[in-house]
Amino acid sequence: MPVHRPGTPRRSRWSAAAVLLSVLSALSLLLTLPGAAQAADGDDTPARGSARMGQGVVEHDGQGSLPPSGDAVQTEGVDVSSHQGNVAWSTLWNSGVKWSYVKATEGTYYKNPYFAQQYNGSYNVGMIRGAYHFATPDTSTGAAQANYFVDNGGGWSRDGKTLPGALDIEWNPYGAACFGKSQSAMVTWIRDFLNQYRARTGRHAVIYTATSWWKQCTGNYGGFAVNNPLWIARYNTSPGELPAGWGFHTMWQYTSSGPTVGDHNKFNGALDRVVALANG
Repeated sequence: MPVHRPGTPRRSRWSAAAVLLSVLSALSLLLTLPGAAQAADGDDTPARGSARMGQGVVEHDGQGSLPPSGDAVQTEGVDVSSHQGNVAWSTLWNSGVKWSYVKATEGTYYKNPYFAQQYNGSYNVGMIRGAYHFATPDTSTGAAQANYFVDNGGGWSRDGKTLPGALDIEWNPYGAACFGKSQSAMVTWIRDFLNQYRARTGRHAVIYTATSWWKQCTGNYGGFAVNNPLWIARYNTSPGELPAGWGFHTMWQYTSSGPTVGDHNKFNGALDRVVALANG
């Protein structure tokens, strides 16, 4: 039988278990941080904050040919995020781009570090511009995200050059397509965002989405069409089928492979209609 000699520290039989428990607790805490789980698993889930408008379109809806030119009076626009960095706005303006949207925020945890150059730069060359918010309905409430958006670049003023904010609601790049919400819960989340944005700015926000996502994740809800302009995502020769309620689209993101900035859009009308939307 082992004998404990005086002056020799006694080792607890629980010390090894205590150390192991401490390590496991620390690892569990680490895995709750955004992006940690996917990093541990070694998959290719993008980092939080990196989402951009239209990120899921090609994967889920595919991609066809570019739309024909000259079929109707439309006004060319672009949308940008931190992926574009400092944008060559003069080049875009000279190529015929007259309006733009800039990613301002995502969730309640991310602000575009290039927002000032992109938002002010487009304005300075003469474009009518607005800001958009990438929604993450699984991380916080719609109202909280609307407030975060307005407080960090998503506001509006009647200066003839500022478009109402846009809610980018589409496939979740970080997990389940519908962010873990039922169709009714998703409609409620969107309504809360839109109502709070309206309360803060006096404007109805634009809704950016794809018809297939809208059908899957809201049950093709048609109740927002009365007040909220539709920005439809479809990379093909036409906007195709629209979500329920909307008889027409206001904007159409038709490609992610433009010459200067990838994401190009058409406003459904001449430039004076873009100005009209800006003025409310």
